[in-house]
Amino acid sequence: MASRVASAALKARVHRPSMLNKLCQPEDLLHHFPNGSYIGWSGFTGVGYPKKIPVFLADHVEKNNLQGQLKYSLFVGASSGAETENRWAALDMIERRSPHQVGKDIAKGINEGRINFFDKHLSMFPVDLVYGYYTKDKPNGKLDVAVVEASEIKEDGSIVPGASVGATPELIQMADKIIIEVNTSLPSFDGLHDITMTDLPPRRKPYLITQVEDRIGTNSIPIDPEKVVGIVESDYQDQTSPNTPADEGSQQIAGHLIEFFEHEVKHGRLPKNLLPLQSGIGNIANAVIGGLDNSNFRNLKVWTEVIQDTFLDLFDSGRLDFATATSVRFSPDGFKRFYKNWESYKDKLLLRSQQVSNSPEIIRRLGVIGMNTPVEVDIYAHANSTCVMGSRMLNGLGGSADFLRNAKYSIMHTPSTRPSKTDPHGVSCIVPMCTHIDQTEHDLDIVVTEAGLADVRGLAPRERARVIIDKCAHDVYKPILKAYFEKAEFECLRKGMGHEPHLLFNSFDMHKALLEEGSMRKVKPW
Repeated sequence: MASRVASAALKARVHRPSMLNKLCQPEDLLHHFPNGSYIGWSGFTGVGYPKKIPVFLADHVEKNNLQGQLKYSLFVGASSGAETENRWAALDMIERRSPHQVGKDIAKGINEGRINFFDKHLSMFPVDLVYGYYTKDKPNGKLDVAVVEASEIKEDGSIVPGASVGATPELIQMADKIIIEVNTSLPSFDGLHDITMTDLPPRRKPYLITQVEDRIGTNSIPIDPEKVVGIVESDYQDQTSPNTPADEGSQQIAGHLIEFFEHEVKHGRLPKNLLPLQSGIGNIANAVIGGLDNSNFRNLKVWTEVIQDTFLDLFDSGRLDFATATSVRFSPDGFKRFYKNWESYKDKLLLRSQQVSNSPEIIRRLGVIGMNTPVEVDIYAHANSTCVMGSRMLNGLGGSADFLRNAKYSIMHTPSTRPSKTDPHGVSCIVPMCTHIDQTEHDLDIVVTEAGLADVRGLAPRERARVIIDKCAHDVYKPILKAYFEKAEFECLRKGMGHEPHLLFNSFDMHKALLEEGSMRKVKPW
């Protein structure tokens, strides 16, 4: 390994002197990445991921025309940065990927069959990794190397992660070798994390969390120094994108939800400060959190996966008391705001591993309000979160099912329609039958679009269908869906099989019309 001189910034972050003896440049570590390696990265939703090593490897492949000759099995808690995993996919460097990804090139690779993608609940991925499920064909049952970002290395050699925890503790546990990228362009995140490691049955203990604020672990991830083969200084920040402003439809969805929460408080099913909130990523999620900032609710708490810019607004207005997640994914301006006002935020925020942030047991105990956006919802309240037209993978299941199966309120919010190439309302998000099912009818309580909110708690399937069509479908599609349902109901009841009526040979006619005619509204009458 080449001898390297540590910068003053790096020395200020590495408090175990012997670790500085392992300082090197990315090119010194190339031999640790032979073709076919199983690699783990830190990171979750595009923050806290390693930058220098992945970019160096991509440059190496590109400069030497090694596309398809250096391919890896890549395991990251959720998505990484566009300039890393998505570029790797474009260079044909990914053989296998799990459990969640974001990027046009990686999605293209998956859907063209070049990347074997294993989609998994985010709460289950880390423990299944430690069970050895993903390394069962490796001689030593380990990942070859884990590359993890740290904002500080402590005296005992443990690392303080950056803006996410994700599956980093388990990736470190399962790695044969570890490379640490110390990012000196970020402030140290020391004190912002609550780290737990994974015990296996029969020695597993319960997570003793009864309040959002409860700490149960340490503020750094323990590392065996003997496993560390290199320390690299990283000097650029997470590459997040600016937020898009909430559109009118998203604001209408937020309005329906605020009204629903007020209704539940009035009837004694929710306390005045609600219950811990979970909100997915995207326009609607941002609008809902933004809507809470203009509501009468105060002393709110958040138990979620990812904290976005709108949560800072809630902190600043004094409405949000505490938030916990596995990642803070702010826009570039949001990160500036976060770092500038660090002192006012740091005691109201906690980052945990995804196995804890998405723990079904904790979600159920805390009575979390779970809110996520699907591809489509059907008239019986099944939801598709992953596969367009049943086949084309978008990003993955993520943590949606961790929350929606276990939340006190399981809410799916979606526009009632999306545009097709030829029709601004060509795709109905309310359909007779989902082409792929990630969340079952047994798990969802509320479906909401800009058109309205359907409360399906306690309703039989035929009752649910009437409410969802009436409240949530776009006016263009209400008569189409109603005609389908009424014919299905008539035919199935007549045959004595009417619990959840379907016309099996017609249930995907709307999807067929989209493929053949460019719009679901061009479906032939049933």
